[in-house]
Amino acid sequence: MRGLGVKAARVAIVVALFAIWEILSRTGLVNPRLLPSASDTLATLGELLQRASVRKDLAVTATEVVTAFALAVPVGALIGFLIAENRYFADVAKPLLFFAFSIPKSIFLPMFILVFGVGFAQKVGFGFFSTIFIVIMSTTTAVESVKVEHLTVARSYGATPMQTAFRVYLPSMLPVLLEALRISMIFNLTGVILAEMYASRDGIGHQIATWGENFQMKQLLAGVVMIAVIAITFNELVRWVETRCSHWRT
Repeated sequence: MRGLGVKAARVAIVVALFAIWEILSRTGLVNPRLLPSASDTLATLGELLQRASVRKDLAVTATEVVTAFALAVPVGALIGFLIAENRYFADVAKPLLFFAFSIPKSIFLPMFILVFGVGFAQKVGFGFFSTIFIVIMSTTTAVESVKVEHLTVARSYGATPMQTAFRVYLPSMLPVLLEALRISMIFNLTGVILAEMYASRDGIGHQIATWGENFQMKQLLAGVVMIAVIAITFNELVRWVETRCSHWRT
């Protein structure tokens, strides 16, 4: 019952926000040319999704996001694991990682264009760069959360490194890792969209930038809603996986 109540509260908040948005625009409290009504924006969203060019841009962005994510997660997880397993390496690398993580990544975008040119590699590369630091830091935290007693027991009974990895590390790390995946995807999606908006010939970020430059507010807001729905869908997908894997938790 509590879960149902939480979901109902979330839906109520979203409906309330859309209602406030509609009222502000329809009553003229906010200039409708600057903030088109929610109903007009949703109607525009439906119309945009019927366009082949928009569906193609969505497919391009989805491909870039998935590719960058598929590259960043294993590489970042491996680096994070190695850092957490070596105290000396951790003492050296951790402060540098926090320093690198705190720097706004957008200032490096011109460098990606110079190295990769304008295209798929540039956007995937920047998505990878935007994601890998949070994956490394999350994996380091996840490895450090594994209880020493569990490792000691496993090794005392002669568990192989592979058995230790899959039967001790992975179940213990899973809750932190799944949370990290959700956060990483947000960084990843943001990085790819930013790269598309900065310099690109295709992708939904490129479309949003074009609509913004031409003051097409309905299309611009519809694009924002589109990205929000994609982000929420992925978040719920990872949450579903998290629920299915709950029996692995220690």
